[in-house]
Amino acid sequence: MDRKQRIAIFTTASLPWMTGTAVNPLFRAAYLARDGKRSVTLVVPWLSRKHQELVYPRNITFDSPSEQEKYCLQWLEERTGFKSDFTLRFYPGKYALDKMSILAVGDISEIIPDEEADVAVLEEPEHLTWFHHGKRWKKKFRLVIGIVHTNYLAYVKREKNGRVQAFLLKYLNNWVVDIYCHKVIRLSAATQDLPRSIICNVHGVNPKFLEIGERKRQQQESGNTAFTKGAYYIGKMVWGKGYKELLKLLRDRQKELTGLELDLYGSGEDSDAVKDAAEKLEITVKVFPGRDHADPIFHEYKVFLNPSTTDVVCTTTAEALAMGKIVVCANHPSNEFFKQFPNCRTYDDSKGFVAQTQKALADEPEKLTDAHRHELSWEAATERFLEVAELDIAPVVKKLEKSRSLSFMSVSQSVERNLEDASAYIHYVTSGSEFSRKVFGAVPGSLEPDEELCRELGLSPRKSSSKN
Repeated sequence: MDRKQRIAIFTTASLPWMTGTAVNPLFRAAYLARDGKRSVTLVVPWLSRKHQELVYPRNITFDSPSEQEKYCLQWLEERTGFKSDFTLRFYPGKYALDKMSILAVGDISEIIPDEEADVAVLEEPEHLTWFHHGKRWKKKFRLVIGIVHTNYLAYVKREKNGRVQAFLLKYLNNWVVDIYCHKVIRLSAATQDLPRSIICNVHGVNPKFLEIGERKRQQQESGNTAFTKGAYYIGKMVWGKGYKELLKLLRDRQKELTGLELDLYGSGEDSDAVKDAAEKLEITVKVFPGRDHADPIFHEYKVFLNPSTTDVVCTTTAEALAMGKIVVCANHPSNEFFKQFPNCRTYDDSKGFVAQTQKALADEPEKLTDAHRHELSWEAATERFLEVAELDIAPVVKKLEKSRSLSFMSVSQSVERNLEDASAYIHYVTSGSEFSRKVFGAVPGSLEPDEELCRELGLSPRKSSSKN
């Protein structure tokens, strides 16, 4: 009873890929382990060299998992200011070029030994189980918690035959999450409703942004000008990341926005198209390559414009608020968490966008209070996670479930387990089926690790997967 609770966090990406599912689980592991009350393991994908070259920026590659582990932990320590006390492990993965996502191959639940299988946190549970054909997560772990990061339906709808694909994907997501998760945390209501789910933002911001915000607050309190530049936006330069909405707003309302100067920062496959669209506007919109949002070049901007509605909870919006800036964003479920902050200005339509943008440029940001700073922090995000996941009372709940003796409850649970087992078996059989291919497109070769991955991770070659 005195042993530490063991938490294994599985995610779909790893640094140096600066995506939300690489960064946020890394911080979550660090802050869950920080007080020493829990034994935490973060499980991330390992890619062969040819797949690393497709994914990781600035030609960064690794010859071994230990080399990548060192990179991740050093990056984390530089931002948190403390050495992290959790274990980092790797599972075999392959990059699906057409979906710009990493897929797990083999039974990744086996990365955690059975004797350590206590609590599993699946970051992007639908993504991790679309093609899962290994041991049942619920059978292996006492408690399985899913955290939904991505509004996949919004992205799929933008593709060819998007509405049909989104319809199929919606039901597939419901199916796999119901099979494999006891509880689901949705970061915002922008995601689809899922079985046994609760809405709560359990993400925080990189502490570096709060430090920048504190310096800005000190400048404001001393009477100095804290912000000397106007408006900007930063994000991966693909149409689905808010650029389409932003440029449309600017084009439709450019007469009313005369005099506005806006800087866009980002890199991505739509960079050239975004530049072309910006050059056709009558207002001044400059386009620059992407860079770290904590870069000093961003410290002086006063207003962050973010019209994106595809995010679940936008990381850059949280970072901008932490830096003390005014944020102008859409009145959308993905931004519900940010409405509590006085520097968050929302709009309902293009007319409202113009009004809020002009007002933001004329105003000075309100100084961040200690309470607001805490609400944005990873300390607060960890507190929210522990509360909604009910990790501290989960062992008691499990005992109560086992102690129920009423016959009708026993029969009900037996029927439920049989239905789940049947669903899991069907999913096991169909996980690489034509249905899956219709929804997701091509799968990157075999869903089992090849010899190269096995060698790099020290796995037995062609290891067979356990059934559900």
